[in-house]
Amino acid sequence: MGEIAVEIRSGAYYDSAFLMQLQGFLADQPGVQDVGVVMGTDANKEVLAQSGLLVPEAEAAMADDLVIVIKGETRQAAELALSRVDELIASRRSKRSEQDYLPKTVEAAAEMLPEAGWVLVSVAGRYAAGVARKALALGKHVFLYSDNVSLEDEVSLKQEAAEKGLLVMGPDCGTAIINGVGLGFANKVRRGDIGMVAASGTGLQQVSVRIHQMGGGLTHAIGTGGRDVKDAVGAITFRQGLDLLARDPQTRVIVLVAKPPSRSVAEQIVQQARRISKPVVIDFIGYATALRQVENLYFATTFDEAARLAVERSKEAVDFQPPDTSRFAAGQKYLRGLFSGGTLAYESLLILSNYLPGVYSNIPLSEEYRLQDSLVSQENTLIDLGEDEFTVGRLHPMMDNDLRVRRIAKEAADPETAVILLDVVLGYGAHEDPASDLAPAIAAAKKAAAQEGRYLEVVAVVAGTDEDPQDMRAQIKALEKAGARVETSNDRAAHYVGRLLKALADGSQADGLPGKAVNPETLNKPLAAINVGLESFTDSLKAQGAQVIHVDWRPPARGNEKLASILERMRRK
Repeated sequence: MGEIAVEIRSGAYYDSAFLMQLQGFLADQPGVQDVGVVMGTDANKEVLAQSGLLVPEAEAAMADDLVIVIKGETRQAAELALSRVDELIASRRSKRSEQDYLPKTVEAAAEMLPEAGWVLVSVAGRYAAGVARKALALGKHVFLYSDNVSLEDEVSLKQEAAEKGLLVMGPDCGTAIINGVGLGFANKVRRGDIGMVAASGTGLQQVSVRIHQMGGGLTHAIGTGGRDVKDAVGAITFRQGLDLLARDPQTRVIVLVAKPPSRSVAEQIVQQARRISKPVVIDFIGYATALRQVENLYFATTFDEAARLAVERSKEAVDFQPPDTSRFAAGQKYLRGLFSGGTLAYESLLILSNYLPGVYSNIPLSEEYRLQDSLVSQENTLIDLGEDEFTVGRLHPMMDNDLRVRRIAKEAADPETAVILLDVVLGYGAHEDPASDLAPAIAAAKKAAAQEGRYLEVVAVVAGTDEDPQDMRAQIKALEKAGARVETSNDRAAHYVGRLLKALADGSQADGLPGKAVNPETLNKPLAAINVGLESFTDSLKAQGAQVIHVDWRPPARGNEKLASILERMRRK
């Protein structure tokens, strides 16, 4: 049956990692059949009960009491094992010798290490939010490893942090890397120019180590906790992290990793990423997109692919500065596309669908965007002037520019028109000198807009070769002289127009980030931290050369949550 030996140490709070070590140490002692080493919480008492170790003394213990219950083959074996508890505790204390004094509070630790910008919190979940709030009150960023923190507390903490320009990474955030120093569970990854934001701890670790193995390196890796990308939280920390890395001068490429975000949150993050002038690799598991790349965004489907894309982009001098919109007047926001080539028009519609909510046309991608009258534009409009409705009793627009010339003038007169996009198709059978008609029309349209205080962008796609009878070089020169931006690639022209229109639509809109922006200098200072909870995190930070103060934390009010709540309300008053 076995004999029980029990000891209750009042107010002797220890973290879960040490309790696990102590339990393993005692279980290895001769004649020991079973061991329970826990703090005296109700949940832990249930665990003891399931093991048959909940003796009356343990049942009466308080939440911050250390409960040690040993079941031995004999009473002597159980008591002998119990007598060795102080041996391990003494060994633990000797490791603390480098820090002569252990502060009891975050406030006291902050006085000892005022340069500390971070507080690591790994205490039991029911206390974690309170510790994190104290850190935020001191102006510290929080790495919140603790789990079992309520959703309400998570949202509240992150909103408070955002208002102060601070980060709360977590709860249940297992890993992060700040300025080369790993927090929580982190690998030793070389320094480089790739930054990460991840709502997945093991995802962050896997991508970061693969970046290292492929020859790349990291500036910073910001963890958020898995719930951050759900609708209830709204990606507060994730979007702060993305914004922070976008402004960090050391970061040239950004990688985003998450388990499936909610659709609305994913779209919000993607739209924010598109406004960044750096390459952004996105690995949202299960997130569907029609294209593998849209401008600065690169979509990955595996961790390896995300790492590979990031390393490749970091080796390139890639800049995705948004187009200049300063020349346009207020209210200018729409496209008017006037094409003679139907397939060129259709390809442009497909490309533009990645930038605009919809484009009206006589050959629309969706029937909801079919023009009621092809002679009258609606919002963003792209017309195929080669359709039958325009060629009855009239030459095809590749041969006759009259209709297009008239339409250029009409669209330019619309104060909401920002861009006119058209193709100029060269070759045998086409107009012998299309620029002779189109260039004067373009120049006149731009002049008329300028006289009304507007800027009109005209983009012309010249489809031809240097051996065509129209003299391609001369055509391009005439169009450019008239003020057109000339491209020889329909793909490139459509992407440019899409980026320009999107920039105009975004205007001066903020990304909807809550509160104040986080200062990038936060990331690039030598890391100094306060650790509350697992002592192994203190040891890890010291091993990496970081300054750290460990707090000898105890649950408030001896673990009496009702009394602790009353004391907290009194403190706030």
